[in-house]
Amino acid sequence: MIKTLIRFVALSAFLSLIMITTAAAQDFKKSYNLGAGGQIRVSNISGNVSVKGYNGSEVIVTGIKKGRDQDKLEIEDESTGNSVEIGVQYPKNCNCEASVNFEVQVPRSVRFEYDRISSVSGNVDLFDVTGKVEASSVSGNVRVKGVSGHVSATSVSGNVDVEVNQLDGSDDLEFSSVSGNVNVRMPSNLDANVDMSSFSGDITSDFPVEIKKKRYGPGSAAHGRLGSGTRQLSMKSVSGNVNLLYSRAQ
Repeated sequence: MIKTLIRFVALSAFLSLIMITTAAAQDFKKSYNLGAGGQIRVSNISGNVSVKGYNGSEVIVTGIKKGRDQDKLEIEDESTGNSVEIGVQYPKNCNCEASVNFEVQVPRSVRFEYDRISSVSGNVDLFDVTGKVEASSVSGNVRVKGVSGHVSATSVSGNVDVEVNQLDGSDDLEFSSVSGNVNVRMPSNLDANVDMSSFSGDITSDFPVEIKKKRYGPGSAAHGRLGSGTRQLSMKSVSGNVNLLYSRAQ
């Protein structure tokens, strides 16, 4: 009887610890019923942002705080009926040791406007989504894979890796990094005026564009018209390689 009671107390304590840990790990979690064409904005300061398509019908945002001063951070929700808008507020004049990782699940077949998915210091990932994507990081890598729609992606200090399964519309496309490689995979029927440049790196392309190295000094550039050139495709890096390749989804 005593042994059974001890086991029960130990199990209760263990379950309580799991519940406390889980609650602490999910500092923010909310679901949204967002219709097609709605806007999704996630602006982070310190930490990663990950957006992934899934088979559900709701947009689910989870924010996980980390660090010594995590309690000083406030996750802001300024969402409206037609948009999901999430950000982070740090106290003024606070040398805080804290960050937030955002994980966003979206219905993969619903077209949304991802018009600001960003982090100042952290990686930004979007996988298997549909719609218009604008992703950026100041200090971190940007990866956009398995997208149907339109994409622009930039990083100041990090690599940019993009793969588009299907392009829609005729909006211009821009991919750039100051200090990092820029790798972009596009459908083989890409229709665009292509401009590629790197100050200190190599350029490669699966598409028929003319690549030229500068006669004097470092750097190279590539230009070409694919199809009827309905959109502008700009790819550039100051310190890194620039590669335009065929999408693997074909």
